[in-house]
Amino acid sequence: MSLERHRLLWLYLKNKTNFFTAKHKLLHIAPEQCFYKLFKAMPNLDYVTGDYNSPIADHHFDLHHAPFADNTFDVIFCHHVLEHVQDADQCMRELYRMMKPGGFGIFQIPQDVNRYETYEDKSITSEKDREIHFWQKDHVRLFGLDYKDKLAAAGFIVTVEDYTKEISAELVERYRLPKGELLYMCRKI
Repeated sequence: MSLERHRLLWLYLKNKTNFFTAKHKLLHIAPEQCFYKLFKAMPNLDYVTGDYNSPIADHHFDLHHAPFADNTFDVIFCHHVLEHVQDADQCMRELYRMMKPGGFGIFQIPQDVNRYETYEDKSITSEKDREIHFWQKDHVRLFGLDYKDKLAAAGFIVTVEDYTKEISAELVERYRLPKGELLYMCRKI
């Protein structure tokens, strides 16, 4: 995830959620370096990190079968992971299972907004072909606008937000925010 996308997420969390003020048990899948120390230092967070092999993760596991109990986390972040996993639908169900009722998550992915249906083809296996078809050599799919429907099928109530349309053009320019970047706010009721 780029620095500009990190800034957008930070501003969104600050201005549209209680992330910085309420007590939360947070699961951060594939924790980004730029957030790691900041989140660890926040007194309102019980911060848990997980990844398949990241050296900064507290727990190492396969997201298809996460080791946490049902309804454990108030907040879950999972950015730029679901395009890498073998079964994205199963991983979305795991994210839902681990989230407490009343909790929320943001699960960013690279997305082709000119495509409705997610593009997957298991016969595309070479790094070169994956880069051509899925935008990166280690991606196994390219999400389309049906990403919201996939999250909803896992159980989430999904709100899609283009936050750059809600804030001033001056702020968008100052922070070089990615115009048109869709944020997927997922809630469990």
